[in-house]
Amino acid sequence: MTTRYPLPALADVPEDIRARILEVQEKAGFVPNVFLMFARRPAEWRAFFAYHDALMMPETVGRSSNLSKGEREMIVVATSAANQCLYCVVAHGAILRIYEKTQLLADTVAVNYRKADLTPRQRAILDFAMKVCQNSHAIDEADFVALHAHGLDDEDIWDIAAITAFFGLSNRMASFSGMMPNPEFYLLGRLPKAK
Repeated sequence: MTTRYPLPALADVPEDIRARILEVQEKAGFVPNVFLMFARRPAEWRAFFAYHDALMMPETVGRSSNLSKGEREMIVVATSAANQCLYCVVAHGAILRIYEKTQLLADTVAVNYRKADLTPRQRAILDFAMKVCQNSHAIDEADFVALHAHGLDDEDIWDIAAITAFFGLSNRMASFSGMMPNPEFYLLGRLPKAK
């Protein structure tokens, strides 16, 4: 972790943010560094996590989605790898392992999703996400047609693009600030959960 942007002490963050962080700690068993890094600026923390939750947990804002939790995490892992964001690849790779109940998929998606054991629908989702990540200016009607062929509608396509774009911001903030993955992320989903 960089010393230029030290993580604030939990006791020093506003109460609403501290309460959410403590909920995460209770569930995960540790505090992911991203929660404290953004807490340096409370207004940005609130905006960041409100948008994060709307995209990654749409049910929390009363919206349904045809993308599974695993598909959402695949998007994050593949595009974060393209953006060379260590924090997001490791952290979201752990979440992907948990959602998909496989130890291998996250690593393969991070290194080369085209070699991963994916369904045609998942491959189409990641092809589109990577195009949004690397060549969004080249998106055209054929990209929508390809996704529609896999049962995805225009709102699902919006989700893919929004997740990709949001994590592009997250990737850049994590990388420039030197935010490192918590050690706990490396083993999540690889070993049986302690009882």
